[in-house]
Amino acid sequence: MVFSVSLFASLAPYVVSALLLFLLLEQLSYLLKKRNLPGPLFVPPIIGNVVSLVRDPTSFWDKQSAAAGISGLSANYLIGKFIVYIKDTELSHQIFANVRPDAFHLIGHPFGKKLFGEHNLIYMFGEDHKSVRRRIAPNFIPKALSTYSAVQQLVILRHLQRWEESTSGGSRPVSLRQLVRELNLETSQTVFVGTYLDKEATNRFRIDYNLFNLGAMALPFDLPGFAFSEARRAVTRLEETLATCAGKSKVRMAAGEKPTCLIDFWMQAIVGESPPPPHSGDKDIGSLLFDFLFAAQDASTSSLLWAVTLLESDPEVLNRVREEVAKIWSPESNALITVDQLAEMKYTRSVAREVVRYRPPATMVPHVAATDFPLTESYTIPKGAIVLPSLFDSSFQGFTEPERFDPDRFSETRQEDQVFKRNFLAFGWGPHQCVGQRYALNHLVLFIAMFSSLFDFKRLQSDGCDDIVYCPTISPKDGCTVFLSRRVAKYPNLSLI
Repeated sequence: MVFSVSLFASLAPYVVSALLLFLLLEQLSYLLKKRNLPGPLFVPPIIGNVVSLVRDPTSFWDKQSAAAGISGLSANYLIGKFIVYIKDTELSHQIFANVRPDAFHLIGHPFGKKLFGEHNLIYMFGEDHKSVRRRIAPNFIPKALSTYSAVQQLVILRHLQRWEESTSGGSRPVSLRQLVRELNLETSQTVFVGTYLDKEATNRFRIDYNLFNLGAMALPFDLPGFAFSEARRAVTRLEETLATCAGKSKVRMAAGEKPTCLIDFWMQAIVGESPPPPHSGDKDIGSLLFDFLFAAQDASTSSLLWAVTLLESDPEVLNRVREEVAKIWSPESNALITVDQLAEMKYTRSVAREVVRYRPPATMVPHVAATDFPLTESYTIPKGAIVLPSLFDSSFQGFTEPERFDPDRFSETRQEDQVFKRNFLAFGWGPHQCVGQRYALNHLVLFIAMFSSLFDFKRLQSDGCDDIVYCPTISPKDGCTVFLSRRVAKYPNLSLI
C-alpha cells in the first residue's frame, strides 16, 4: 500500500503535466482552426460549449447567428468537434453544391452516424445515391399522393374530433404539441406502412420513436442508462419493424394486389425486377423508411404548430383561408377534399409555404468536412469540422420584408419563391433536397384547411409563448396552447367516407 501511494505521488506531476499539455493543445487546435472567425476565444476543455447548447438551444444558436454578423460565418466547439456556423445564403449553397466524398458529407445530426447507423440515404453519394432516389421518386407521383391524401385526411379528422372532446367543448386550454406529434406519427405510420403494423407493433413504435426524440436532444453519451444510448437502440428496433413491413409488402405486391400505402408503391416496382436492385433488401428498406419517418414526423409537427400559432395571430389571413376553403369544400358534404380541390386552394397553399419559410422546421443541416475546403478567400474550413448551413437565417435574407408573415409573397403576382428561390431552403438544396416536399406541403395544406374550417381557436397568451424552442425541430415555447371550440354543426361523417 505504501509503495502504491509512493508510486502515485511520484507519477502525479507527470500525469498533471500531460493533462495540462493536452488541454493546452486542445485550445491551440481550436484557435488555429478558428483563425479569424467570430466565436469564443476560450472553450471549456473536452466538452466545449455543449452544456450551453443542451441547456438552452435557442439562445445558443441565436448567439451563434449574431456572432456570424456581416461575415456570415462563426465558430464554436462541441465535445471535441470544431463547428462552423454558416449564416450567409450563398456560402450555404457552396456546402450544398459540394456534397461528395472528397468535400462535404451530409450527417443530419452532429452525431448522426452513431444515432442513425451508417446505411441511411443521407450518407449516400454519387450514382448510388441517385439510383436510390430514382426508385423513391415514384412514391410521390400524383397517383400515389392522391392515395396518401385520403389517408392523411381521415387521420386528421379523427384526431381533430378527439382534440375537441378533450377540451370539454372549449372550456379549458390544451397544448397542441403532443397532440400534433401523435397525429403526425399515426399519419406517417399509416401513409408509409399502412396495415402492416398491428396494434402491438404500433404502440411499441410510438414508445421507440419518443425514445429517439429524447435521445436526439441529449448529450451524446453512448452508455447504458443515457438517453442517447436508449435512442440508438430504439432506432435499431424501429428499422427492424419497418424491415418486417417491407417483407410483408413485397409478398402482397408480388401477388398483384393494389398498393394502399407508400411502401406498397415502392415494393411494387422492386418485386418486378430481376435481379433485385441494390439497396432493396428488407433491412435496407427499413433504414430508408426510417429516414422518411424522421423527416416527415418532426418537421410536420413543427409546421402544424406554427401554422396554428401564425393563423391565430393574424385574423385577416385566417379569414381569407376560411373563405377560400368554404368555396371549395364543406365539412357537411361528408366527403374528403379531392386532389382537384386541393389544387384550387392556392391561397391556403401560399399560407403553408409562408409557414415553412417563416419557421423552417429544421433550422440547420449538419455536414462534416471530408477535407480542407476553401470556402472564402480568407477562410478554409478544416478537415473534420462540423459545418452547419442555417436554413433559418436564409429564410430572412432577400425576401421582401422577411420579418413579416406574408403569404401573398407566394402569390402568382409576386412569386417570391422564384425571385428569391436561392433563399427558400426549407426543403434543402442540391442532390439531397427533400424528395417528399410535395407530400409535406399537401399535409400542411390539408391540416390548415380542415383545422380552420372545423374549429374556432384562441391562444392562451403567456410570457414568451411565441419564443422558439428546439424539440428537436422548432416549435412555440408554450407548445401552442389554445382554447378550441367547434365552429360547424357537425363533423364529417367518417362512416360515409
